[in-house]
Amino acid sequence: MTQETLFVFVLIGLAGAMMASNRVRYDLVAIIVVLALIIGDILPVSTALSGFGSSVVIMVAGLLVVGEMLERTGVARAVGDLILRHGGKDETRLLLLLMLACAILGCVMSSTAVVAIFIPIVLRIAADTGIAQSRLLLPMSYAALISGMLTLIATPPNLVVSDGLADQGYAPLGFFSFLPVGAVVLVAAMVYCVLVARSALGQKSHAVAGAVERPVRTIAGLATRYEVQTHVHVVDIRHRPDIEPDFSASGVRILARGRGVRRGRKLAIYAPGMELRAGDQLLVMGTSQDVGAITDADWCAGVQTIGRSQSEWLSVVGAADVMIHPESTLIGRTIMNIAFRTTYGLDVISVLRDGETLSDPLNTRLQANDRLLVAGAWKKLDALVARTHDFVLLGMPRERHEVSPAADRFAVALAILGGMVLLSVLNIVPVVVAVLLASTAAVLCRTLSADEAYRSIHWSSIVLVAGMLPLADALNHTGGSALIVNSLLDLAGEASPRVMMTFLFALTAGVGLILSNTATAVLVTPIAITTAETLGVSPYPLAITVLIAASAAFSTPVSSPVVTLVVAPGNYRFADFLKIGLPLTLVVGAITVLVTPWVFPF
Repeated sequence: MTQETLFVFVLIGLAGAMMASNRVRYDLVAIIVVLALIIGDILPVSTALSGFGSSVVIMVAGLLVVGEMLERTGVARAVGDLILRHGGKDETRLLLLLMLACAILGCVMSSTAVVAIFIPIVLRIAADTGIAQSRLLLPMSYAALISGMLTLIATPPNLVVSDGLADQGYAPLGFFSFLPVGAVVLVAAMVYCVLVARSALGQKSHAVAGAVERPVRTIAGLATRYEVQTHVHVVDIRHRPDIEPDFSASGVRILARGRGVRRGRKLAIYAPGMELRAGDQLLVMGTSQDVGAITDADWCAGVQTIGRSQSEWLSVVGAADVMIHPESTLIGRTIMNIAFRTTYGLDVISVLRDGETLSDPLNTRLQANDRLLVAGAWKKLDALVARTHDFVLLGMPRERHEVSPAADRFAVALAILGGMVLLSVLNIVPVVVAVLLASTAAVLCRTLSADEAYRSIHWSSIVLVAGMLPLADALNHTGGSALIVNSLLDLAGEASPRVMMTFLFALTAGVGLILSNTATAVLVTPIAITTAETLGVSPYPLAITVLIAASAAFSTPVSSPVVTLVVAPGNYRFADFLKIGLPLTLVVGAITVLVTPWVFPF
């Protein structure tokens, strides 16, 4: 082993340790890897930075835009409505439909985004049927992971594997080329979850010790849960104030202004500098004591509780129950530091941590899985919920008419999606071109704006993919890949290629517990191809083994954001993932080794 090879192995170990610690952002780890390869004179600058121009990176960005289009036009939520309509209250039927819907939707969307979208759907199903959400959420997240085994664009590791084959002179994978293997895995997982997993996830009823509370579905219910039910007031304006009211020191926040009575009251979200006249009303949030101090102002004609006028104000002002995403950029910052109202156009009314309201929500540093009650314009709430890399929607009250921001573009979104799949399947254009055409059409057809398209791209994911790609080049350049291949061959001896597939599956799944699935695919794909060439067999069975294993992150709650998202809403423990996920990983491994050679002969 040369010094350069040792350097790369140590670098991989350090990168894995940093990722496993959850103390260093994954994208920062990727940048550190790139810099280390350059400074350590392992790769030239152009090669170390080549990942940022990779077609894989371009495809990932485009697919995130397509996923945002499906969410904004209501296509994704329409799937949830179909589940409720056809599932009834039969738990088995609901579970199967839920897993199937997540897997299908995940074929063309980020699986993390699919889970974020489906969490409130599952909570609503649980509330309507009385089924404990813990019996539904984990299987749902597993189905979203398995969606990565169905189509080429379902998850970045698939693109990495296909690109790796192309780089070595082999034909890239087709859009549905490995679907038969993934479909068998999906069916097996559905059977496993129905017969084994759900019985190990607690009793059917919500009335289980330690179970998560039923989701609240009204504004009043949310207010009660967050202990702010008496904090909403209406302030009457006697005459125009000499100076603009500023209640920030007292903790009172102005949400909206109402004006006029004869031709119908006109309501508007309050903004600093907004004109106030005699007869206007302000909708404010604050304790009775703090709001009561406003009556001393000469321009104030009185303060009253919101009472029967609540429904009128709700035409413009809403609220939502959201959770801080485990990978959110807001973790460690306070609401005041974030300038939440300026940044998102919304007010944080209260914060729950471990079921208890924080005494000073505006100045307490946020943690993963904190729950926020946010209030403001419905459109702003929709925009916040769409930021699925920072927030996870736990409950939107029933007062919100379930109309997506771009619902009138529903059919257009389906047409764009169908066109992208058709172009890819028929090989009319390369997959990356089909994805770029779809993301461009999404903007041109006004399913979302250009700004919204850029916001939908998780740049941290882009940097992670681009930064980790050169590691494979470094392994090949220093002889590290050959060293690993020889070690695998020594382990397998004269055994069949299926035994080598077993070793590769175990290697990929094991490394995936430390590195992200994309980084794992980057490292193991060239090893699989070189191993196949050494054995004198087709590289496709071994490459598909890596592809399947990269999405088999079932065993721990931190192995993928897809499963991390359901930990808090489902009230899961680490042991639950080991108990349910480890056997499922073994089942998937066995299916991969047995079925893949039938689809991709040696």
